[in-house]
Amino acid sequence: MTDSSHEAAPGGATEITHWGHACVRLERGGRRLVLDPGSFSDLSVLDDADAVLVTHEHVDHVDVARLAAALGARPDLAAWAPAGVAAQLTEAGAPADRVHAAADGDAFDAAGFAVRAVGEWHAVIHPDVPRAHNVAYLVDGALLHPGDSFTPPPAGVEVDLLLVPVAGPWLKLAEAIDYVRAVQPRVAAPIHDAILSDPGRALSDRLVGGMGGAGEYVRIAPGAPYAWTPRAR
Repeated sequence: MTDSSHEAAPGGATEITHWGHACVRLERGGRRLVLDPGSFSDLSVLDDADAVLVTHEHVDHVDVARLAAALGARPDLAAWAPAGVAAQLTEAGAPADRVHAAADGDAFDAAGFAVRAVGEWHAVIHPDVPRAHNVAYLVDGALLHPGDSFTPPPAGVEVDLLLVPVAGPWLKLAEAIDYVRAVQPRVAAPIHDAILSDPGRALSDRLVGGMGGAGEYVRIAPGAPYAWTPRAR
């Protein structure tokens, strides 16, 4: 396993920072794309964001009030989310012209990053719990953030960096391992781990990192950006 704390971003690389739980920020050329700023994350990440992607409605992935306030206060900020979340944001006061519904197959530019929405549903938590709409995001055709799902990449897409969920009421580590094996990324980085203790994170790293079969397994340390340059295709 690699720790991101010693990485430095060369010119042209995308700097990836983990802001807690499922929230990551991608930065390139002075522009910042934030994914899943929820209540388990450090929401100061919204202070200088240029665009936000939300996978689904659960509070650990979106703080509706905070995101709506940020959209209202910063006229250059825009957000994309499933239709239900987009409606919640506008109801909370976010400007409707800067909140965009995202659905499977949609493609758009967000803060200079090419984004494609993939998939439709949250993983099953329990048969008695209604399933939320969940959109995974493929960024620059190479980085996949699945939200609360094991959504595969589109056919023919080789994922270079997979942000892999490793803890939650809807998953077990065997599924995370099999997800990495199915996607076969060059790099896998764990997310969605706020409910784990430090020993729990170490255990998930040993199992997912050791058994998933990614070319490299990188824990992106909070506050320590990881420099990512996709492999040439």
